[in-house]
Amino acid sequence: MLGSDDSDFEMRLATDAVDLEGAQRLRYVVFVEELGGDGALVDHEQRFERDRFDPFFDHLVLIDKSRDPATRDHVVGVYRLMRQDAAEQAGRFYSEDEYDLTPLRASGRPLLELGRSCVHADYRGSAALLLLWQGLGDYVTDHGIELLFGVASFHGTDLEALKHPLAWLHYNHGAPEDLRPRALDSAFAPMDVLARDAVDRAAALRALPPLLKSYLRLGGTVGEGAFVDHAFNTTDVLIVMDTATLSARQRALYGRERPVAQP
Repeated sequence: MLGSDDSDFEMRLATDAVDLEGAQRLRYVVFVEELGGDGALVDHEQRFERDRFDPFFDHLVLIDKSRDPATRDHVVGVYRLMRQDAAEQAGRFYSEDEYDLTPLRASGRPLLELGRSCVHADYRGSAALLLLWQGLGDYVTDHGIELLFGVASFHGTDLEALKHPLAWLHYNHGAPEDLRPRALDSAFAPMDVLARDAVDRAAALRALPPLLKSYLRLGGTVGEGAFVDHAFNTTDVLIVMDTATLSARQRALYGRERPVAQP
């Protein structure tokens, strides 16, 4: 069940405006100050990254218990989580701004959208991401989720610079055809921009963001085409993860039972 503690952290679903504003402050630090993003509801004066979907998401937050909540800097890790019933209330899933989710909706399986995942720079490489994965695993189990999806982002919109990782994802991690959302035509970027034998695998792997690598280790697959988001200064791919296909080792990556060591 959600709501875990260790000596330094507490992980829970946001319970009040203080937690939500802490999540929005962290998102501002990462997505606006670090990565150069922006948006219609971003509050630059108070340093909050917001959008109209926030009221419909559950916000999984990782709290550093040594930080004062009054500063709104107590949240050091966050995930936004939206189930299908909440998406219907919101009018759609957030990522339907970028991808046609018809294949996922048509599956009839319980869906969960993942988004706005980030960890404060001071906590990267610590237990923070592990605790977020554990919290996500608890949430998936509690709600009987079968398909997880959401956009994962490369920083920047220079498609020439991203041709190797995009092509490598296309050839090696494409989602099954019946679960393969397609990027909307308004900002569609083909991922098969190189022939398979022209892809530099080492360069592709170096260019993958850490979160995207984590999704791939969990058996994540990608939709058709990338979406170029100039407002947020990112190039996005749609990740799909099917819990039914996870191996015992993959389940351990985001569950409570973890291997002692991983190769």
